[in-house]
Amino acid sequence: MSNKHGTPIWYELMTDDPDAAQKFYGAVMAWTFEKMSGDPSVDYRIASASKETVAGILKTPEHATGMPSAWFIYVGVDDVDASAAKVKSLGGKIDIEPADIPGVGRFAFCTDPQGAHFYLMRGNSDEDSTAFTPMRPGHCCWNELVTSDQKVALDFYSNLFGWEHGGAMPMGPAGDYTFINHDGGMIGGVMDSQQKDAKPYWNFAMQVADIDKAKTAVENAGGSVRMGPMELPNNGGWLIQTDDPQGTKIMFVGSRKKAE
Repeated sequence: MSNKHGTPIWYELMTDDPDAAQKFYGAVMAWTFEKMSGDPSVDYRIASASKETVAGILKTPEHATGMPSAWFIYVGVDDVDASAAKVKSLGGKIDIEPADIPGVGRFAFCTDPQGAHFYLMRGNSDEDSTAFTPMRPGHCCWNELVTSDQKVALDFYSNLFGWEHGGAMPMGPAGDYTFINHDGGMIGGVMDSQQKDAKPYWNFAMQVADIDKAKTAVENAGGSVRMGPMELPNNGGWLIQTDDPQGTKIMFVGSRKKAE
């Protein structure tokens, strides 16, 4: 892929129940799915929005049995091996060393210094990824890091990917919400964890066409809404924070079309 170094290029849900996950995200996001061919022991499903591939659902591998369901981000890099070495030099950890996925690309699975997981990826395709395309329904629109040390975390990702501090919004007792800029645009934010000793993690927002319809779909498909809809400042959109049927955190953002 020719996406600029540091661009979010893929999202992946690891879950022990891919059938339930496919049903849920198909209902809420209107995604269609296709099973990835190859190793029959690996259950991997490609999700598409309007024929554009945007995410994957992976059945929890045997070596990860017992891990809770979670969403992960793949960040595009120019050189996976060089970036993996830099992760180590910046205080992060490589959990899966750089390796090739035949016909797909090269990747590594990493942990930042605070404990949040992410992937490095260099895809084989000549086409840019559109998995992260804000304002387009069916695509990811926001990348949020919940961490124990905003400054150290942002320094790490800035050195690794060239991400920039995009300003901050005070959130009272919750501390600042710091925005992340990349390649001339805002791609996400960093916030302090509000739960003592909670492990840092990446959280994501998916764009939908109608937030109220999405809320109803979440509830009808076995998920739960923890917060919202709440209006986003300076955005014109509305957000809901939810858990899918397996308890995985995921957010949805969209416009509000019906009268309140």
